Amino acid sequence: MFTHVRTSKANKEVVSQLTRKLNLGAENVIARIALAYSLKTNKKLDLSDIQDSGGKEYSRKVLFGDYDKYYLALVAQHYQLHISNQDLGKYVKMHVDDGLDLIKDKNHFKDTLNLFT
Repeated sequence: MFTHVRTSKANKEVVSQLTRKLNLGAENVIARIALAYSLKTNKKLDLSDIQDSGGKEYSRKVLFGDYDKYYLALVAQHYQLHISNQDLGKYVKMHVDDGLDLIKDKNHFKDTLNLFT
């Protein structure tokens, strides 16, 4: 089971910018939103397309808090994987990056803001 998740280098600044713009407090909040937002699109990501890991690092505990089993179950269910599958952390990372990419896009950013109204 994985212990850390790192965003792509390109998304390191995106995490900080969105956290400030949305006044979210801790930067792990936008990562949780990004993960859920990406899963909401219902697309399956391909492990061969995984981005670099040069960005913001989150420990599993910081990223998910006390709800890690729920977040991991969402990803495992999405890919029909067992919760102990060795690739689960990679899928989490990919969906966090994908969600951040979607949210930073202006059209999706407006949709994200609607989550808070």
